[in-house]
Amino acid sequence: MTAIYRLGIDAGGTFTDFILAERGKGVSLFKSPSTPEDGTQAIRAGLAQIADALGRPASEVVANADLCINGTTVALNALIERQGAKVGLLCTEGHEDSLEIRLGHKEDGYRYDPEYPPAHMLVPRYLRRPIGGRMLADGSERQPLDEEAIRDAVALFKREGVDAVAISFMWSVANTDHEQRALAIVRELMPDTFVCCGSEVYPQVREYTRTSTTVVNAYLSPVMQRYVSRIDALFEELGARQPVQYFQSNGGLALGKVMREKAVAAINSGPASAPQAGLYMAGPLGVDNVITVDMGGTSFDITLTRGGQTNYSKDVDFLRQRIGVPMIQVETLGAGGGSIAHLNEQGMLQVGPRSAGASPGPVCYGKGGREPTVTDANLVLGYLDPEAVLGGTVRLDREAAVAAIHERIAEPLGISVERAAFGICTLVNLNMVNGIRRVSVEQGYDPRDFTLIGAGGAAGMHLVRLAEEIGVRQVLVPKVASGLCAFGQIISNVQHERLTSLVLPLDDDPEHRVRVNRRLAELRDEGVAELKRDGFEDNAIACRYRFEIRYRGQIHECTVESERGEFDEAGWCELRDAFHARHEAVYSYCEPDSEVELVNLECSVIGEVEPPTMPTLEARGGELEAALLGRRDMLFDGEGKPVPTPVYDGEALDPRHEVTGPAVIQEATTNIVLPPGWKATLSSTASYVLSPIDG
Repeated sequence: MTAIYRLGIDAGGTFTDFILAERGKGVSLFKSPSTPEDGTQAIRAGLAQIADALGRPASEVVANADLCINGTTVALNALIERQGAKVGLLCTEGHEDSLEIRLGHKEDGYRYDPEYPPAHMLVPRYLRRPIGGRMLADGSERQPLDEEAIRDAVALFKREGVDAVAISFMWSVANTDHEQRALAIVRELMPDTFVCCGSEVYPQVREYTRTSTTVVNAYLSPVMQRYVSRIDALFEELGARQPVQYFQSNGGLALGKVMREKAVAAINSGPASAPQAGLYMAGPLGVDNVITVDMGGTSFDITLTRGGQTNYSKDVDFLRQRIGVPMIQVETLGAGGGSIAHLNEQGMLQVGPRSAGASPGPVCYGKGGREPTVTDANLVLGYLDPEAVLGGTVRLDREAAVAAIHERIAEPLGISVERAAFGICTLVNLNMVNGIRRVSVEQGYDPRDFTLIGAGGAAGMHLVRLAEEIGVRQVLVPKVASGLCAFGQIISNVQHERLTSLVLPLDDDPEHRVRVNRRLAELRDEGVAELKRDGFEDNAIACRYRFEIRYRGQIHECTVESERGEFDEAGWCELRDAFHARHEAVYSYCEPDSEVELVNLECSVIGEVEPPTMPTLEARGGELEAALLGRRDMLFDGEGKPVPTPVYDGEALDPRHEVTGPAVIQEATTNIVLPPGWKATLSSTASYVLSPIDG
């Protein structure tokens, strides 16, 4: 039977989004309130909506889908809410406190703040057990493993009800024997307990990063195991022909068996799919430099893709926990539609990071919220229609929003409600602009060279102002913007990461090239073999490589990406030159005459999945005026007067229509605000293209 559907599910903190691609008929977007206590409830509710829309049972839809893909915030929420497993750690004797010492590091912005609290420890001190035994950097054994100490630690873990055990020994990346023996002992004595070791979770140098990453993985994996088991069981019950694929933080898909063992790869599962969706939407315009921003109810996520390659981050502090494995670089801010506006201790207006969330939500939702939010401000400014939010299923209370902004912001500051609302939006926009600059300017990229792509239900009301601030002159808002991450899932590939360390000079010694080529081949062959076990053929497998390189004596490395998996003399020189160029882009200088040193190798092995075919929109021949719903007073600056502004129905617009600002385009789950001086056209690929009227 030929599959006719592909289903992407993005389980967020407030809503679970569903994108259903039907062969030859485009995509449909559905939303269901998230159920963090049991994700299957939200999925069942969403599948019921799909079944009603198609007039066929959910089981028939699932059985006729070639892929069912799930992105989830389960791991992220467990880390945020500190609801992970109770973890015990086996570490090299004398290194019990490396997690707490944290290399003597404080996060940027707090380095000299004596009152900044220490990071929360996922493993309490008494459950970090020292184990005798020592490997050296060359892989030789200096001291044999103390197996009795391991058994004593296991006895303690049993008494204390430990749910997961992390193992991280010094120089395990050079010789895994001690970790593997400890792993075998723990599994023998605690057969029902999750166990992982650093040489498998993060097989690269840096003892603190490896230990922290392994602990985070142990902390989250039991949570992910329960979640994956429930989701897999649900889709088996519904007759899925293929096992569910889960979205990883690296921007690729993986089976549940991978996510059960490596939950650390699911931390950014949700927003990691946005760059792929952004590239897909920008592709028909010949654009491969995109900044994708996702503004939902509680957060604002930013990713950058240059030349079709999305930025990765690794060895970074995420929620104050050091994570080493590669992840799509996502800058996350507390700047969503539900972000709360308030006056701080100095009496100055501040927006976020606190959020009203879905419950009680913004004041205008009428669910008990009392503090004004960005959504309340957008409603007061006229950007939202009280009768047309979420396709008319939610009615907003404008009078309540006005009263809250007046009481909490306008009256204390002695300004009008309209000016206060405009100030709220302006401030949240500046917060978002600063985040965009962190992933662009601070990484050596000029945002003016990029197209800005909006995702999330709230983004369309802010995008033009963001573009004006950073100098971007082309903005895309897909019709499926509020479910763009779910859309990104259905067009993504399976991807596995293979990591290793290999410290050697990038000099003219041909033996060094031979060693690098040999190691790259090993990483590639491991990943290819795994994909072949999952059913991929050679012609559907591709590889990308990343090299972490530094000037000899430096502490930190620069990452250079390449599709080259084998180097001759010319390629070796190109790799050195690429490092110098990247170093100059990030740090504004390079040292071509200094000795260059390779530190880490990474190989992304990709199983290419054929994307669903999307039909193009055809002009129906109607006039622009036929799409006009009416006019509504809106405010576009803090000092001006409300402007009667046209409101257009997005469903009635043709690809040939051009809408000029001031105007608002209303879609079922998002609104697009066009200030004066901007115009919008609908592309045949179902994205609105926004640009300045002056070209």
